[in-house]
Amino acid sequence: MSTLGKITRRTFLGLGAAAAGGLAVGYYFYQTPHANPLEDNASAGDAIFNPYVFVSAAGAITIITPRAEMGQGVQTTLAALVAEELEVTLDQIAVDHGPASSAYYNEAVMVDGGPFASFDQSLLANTARETMAVASKFIGIQVTGGSSATIDAFDKMRRAGAAARMVLIQAAAQTWNIPAENVSAQHGHLINKTTGERLPYGDVAELAAKLPPPEDVILKKPEDWKLLGKPQKRVEIVEKVTGAPIFGIDVELPEMRHATVRMSPHFGVGARTHDATAALEVPGVEKVIPLQTQYGSGFAVIATNTWAAFQGAEALDVVWQDATYPTNNDAMTPLFDRALEEDASFTLGSTGEPDEVWRNTPPNRQLEVTYEVPYVAHATMEPMNATAQWRENELHIWSPNQAPTIIQGVCAGHFDMKTDQIKVHTTYMGGGFGRRMEADFSLFAAIIGQHTNGRPVKVTWTREEDTRHDMYRPRAKARYRGTLSDDGHLTALDVAVAVPPLIKNTLARTFPGLPVAGPDKLLLEGAYDQPLTVPDRRYAAHVVDLPIPIGFWRSVGNSYNGFFHESFLDEAAHKAGKDPLHFRLDLMNDNEHAPAKRVLLKVAEMADWGAPMPEGKGKGLAHTLSFGTWVAQVVQVDTSQQQVRIEKVWCAADPGLVLDPANFKAQLISGAIFGLSQALGQEITFTDGAVDQGNLYDFDAMRMHQSPTFEVALLETSPRMGGAGEPGTPPAPAALANAIFAATGKRLRTMPLSKHIDFT
Repeated sequence: MSTLGKITRRTFLGLGAAAAGGLAVGYYFYQTPHANPLEDNASAGDAIFNPYVFVSAAGAITIITPRAEMGQGVQTTLAALVAEELEVTLDQIAVDHGPASSAYYNEAVMVDGGPFASFDQSLLANTARETMAVASKFIGIQVTGGSSATIDAFDKMRRAGAAARMVLIQAAAQTWNIPAENVSAQHGHLINKTTGERLPYGDVAELAAKLPPPEDVILKKPEDWKLLGKPQKRVEIVEKVTGAPIFGIDVELPEMRHATVRMSPHFGVGARTHDATAALEVPGVEKVIPLQTQYGSGFAVIATNTWAAFQGAEALDVVWQDATYPTNNDAMTPLFDRALEEDASFTLGSTGEPDEVWRNTPPNRQLEVTYEVPYVAHATMEPMNATAQWRENELHIWSPNQAPTIIQGVCAGHFDMKTDQIKVHTTYMGGGFGRRMEADFSLFAAIIGQHTNGRPVKVTWTREEDTRHDMYRPRAKARYRGTLSDDGHLTALDVAVAVPPLIKNTLARTFPGLPVAGPDKLLLEGAYDQPLTVPDRRYAAHVVDLPIPIGFWRSVGNSYNGFFHESFLDEAAHKAGKDPLHFRLDLMNDNEHAPAKRVLLKVAEMADWGAPMPEGKGKGLAHTLSFGTWVAQVVQVDTSQQQVRIEKVWCAADPGLVLDPANFKAQLISGAIFGLSQALGQEITFTDGAVDQGNLYDFDAMRMHQSPTFEVALLETSPRMGGAGEPGTPPAPAALANAIFAATGKRLRTMPLSKHIDFT
């Protein structure tokens, strides 16, 4: 078991004991903050205020934004949270991801990890959230995912900025020997209200940092915000447009070696035989070493340059062991079909007796449909890479990653080290989408680094290796059954989804030996947790065990269940003879569903829903609540040229609170394009147990000439704050399929849609 796995197991055992016996020691540790990691590497004269703010001896202000910047703009928004309260502008500060540390644990990503809809405010749901909040502090996982970064940071990072501002004011008051009420902070300066005298923060920072932090932190009111709620210039934009070496693949260190990996194409098995002679004859190749971890088996090729490593890996003569699972897509299909006929592994959000309603409903008012989606890859623009160097008793890893403390835990477990001996330097990354929550590419670099005589080694995967050894979005098949009343209302809904187990699969890699308990809500999210008032309903997961690695793909279960669920509601509406918009609105009768109604009505207004369309054109509607944000989309297509062109997408979203409207809109557009891309042809298939696809020519994303125009509206009526990075993805494929039906009368129920229709 990895070190982090041991910690996690002890944590949950401890929580159970605390719940049973009320352990005072547990409460003490919960109340005690994690150690401030900035103090470990502080230079003389640095003023360390808290884990998020420090001022150098020269007066430079640095804000730590401990979430991965992978193009979504999170560092800008997090920096603005602190800067707002610190009374500085973004051009007055430096921004840094900071070290890997439990001080930066993500509470929000765990709080909503229970099997409850985000709008469920029942006693049971809120008790579970409170329990997970406590657990998150003990576990201390620093992770960027689940569209949780700004939700998690909203209070803690504003408080960090406000606390620093308050002690700076107190230090200035002591310097001037006046009451603190006579000092104000503005634009990085402290101002004597009586005399107008000004001091830069740096002049009193060292004194301020020695003062005790305030017990009562006073935060600004939203009406007084200067940065939050307004578009901000991205803090990393200059580096990106000038091509600065800021990504993991750009890391350069003295005496560096380069390497790549060639892993078994058959998951779960290794090499039968291998011969490294030809590989070692490639100019520049120095070594070929075996790799054996919980992530797979294979070989690494170490060379003086990356191209030599690539050529050496290609020259390696290997005969791999046979796959132990069905070796092609057709052979896998019966596993999913059979699972749907077997008893459910678990159910969520079920109520009433849908089977009885089905039996008592005439066939002409019944609807039964199946949908299917394939495995898909993340296909990040920057392929997997990491750099590692062993320095005496420390391991340094430069990695474009989403979970630095998981890297620490996995490496500590593999090498039998303490986590504080592993220094993770998180770089910018060219896309993540959940793939870089995994530790495989970092662990491989660390293992390879043991064979370079203390020199750093940068390990870069080929695009083919990246595509064929992803942690894929799982294949899934769903059977939807529904019944309609005489007047066209949905009276019962029975949902069965056959899909591999995501949490079990992920934990086996990350926390080996940690037992898996409870239902994996990720398998049904996007279905059971949607705003529907249907008296009799059931949402059942039918687990399909396959050794093909799966992981967190942008919007996770919502990505496929959003397609299933919203396609079915469209079909049910048409069978009932009702407009799809009004059909949905009639199903949202609980008070908690109000935000869904508002975004649906807003997007309908934006898209002029219901207006006559020219022949060959059509509009499709979909709504999905995910990661606390309610998103409705309308897609318009033109099929008049015998191909489908996606012309326009209208999107209305309600996250409750918008911290940067320009960035939020950009993320919704990005998410929708990500969702539409899978419809245009993304699919991972298998031949002889190996992945067929290898590069962008056979696993591509939507291109610029295919991209529609977008119109986005943001509402702020939801009572809870939602995320930005993922909620734009789930409704897009269903809205597209529904639009194609509106234009052509053809129902597309299997992804990618390009298998059945041509896109321009």
